[in-house]
Amino acid sequence: MKFDVKRFDIYRKVPKDLTQPTLTGAVISIACCIFMTFLFLSEFMSFMSTEIVSDLFVDNPGHHEERIPVRINVSLPHLNCKAVGLDIQDDMGRHEVGFVENTVKVPIADGKGCLFEASFFINKVPGNFHVSTHAAEEQPEEINFAHIIHDLRFGALITNPNVPGSFNPLKGWSKIDNTAVESHDYVMKVVPTIYEDYYGNTMVSYQYTYAYRSFVSFSHGGRVIPALWFRYDLNPITVKYHEKSAPFYSFLTTICAIIGGTFTVAGIIDSCIFTASEIFKKFEIGKLS
Repeated sequence: MKFDVKRFDIYRKVPKDLTQPTLTGAVISIACCIFMTFLFLSEFMSFMSTEIVSDLFVDNPGHHEERIPVRINVSLPHLNCKAVGLDIQDDMGRHEVGFVENTVKVPIADGKGCLFEASFFINKVPGNFHVSTHAAEEQPEEINFAHIIHDLRFGALITNPNVPGSFNPLKGWSKIDNTAVESHDYVMKVVPTIYEDYYGNTMVSYQYTYAYRSFVSFSHGGRVIPALWFRYDLNPITVKYHEKSAPFYSFLTTICAIIGGTFTVAGIIDSCIFTASEIFKKFEIGKLS
């Protein structure tokens, strides 16, 4: 006896002359195709897009001998550029007064003020950097540290707008209503942050929060020269953001569910409408018993 593999066919075909097309079935079929196309495109766009997920762990990114890049850009409308300088200190014993490498000073306000910009590195230990007149050859008669912070960030610049976090919260902050004797103190908590895109490219940046206060300090010799202080401390918790997309098998499963579910529901609706119409026709001609 010849073995017939066609007996395993679970998708038995009905001869075309035994089927009956209806207007309702055509409308439901067209609506079904449009609905499936819409769901397919929506799912495809969702599959092609990525979401950003975050993880937390106790670590510092990179080797401990590496240092953190810092960029600061601040306007000082009441201080001449000749008097403005940058000082850097930390708990490892670093103490640089009048740091000049990678610094730019542009006169503003008809030469009465200064736009100060600097890029430098700090060690991964608590410390501070401050804009001051400490390195000036001659101290101004009036030292007014009214300021506008245009940029202050640590580490690499993350350009993806979908990455959450506070990477430059002091941007746009201004304090211009102070007196000439005030110092300004920003205490910052810096959080190491790793960003990894979908292709595996990694960037190391740093978020931070800050607290602000202004004060007038005195010593035994009299009033201390005011300055613009930025004190920082590193958090031991590292945040990692990475892009993630749905796996391909999940996309295929969803597409199969869309097609199968839509056809099943549409078939049920069509059967119900067809059965109801047949009952109604029998009722009209009086054959409903």
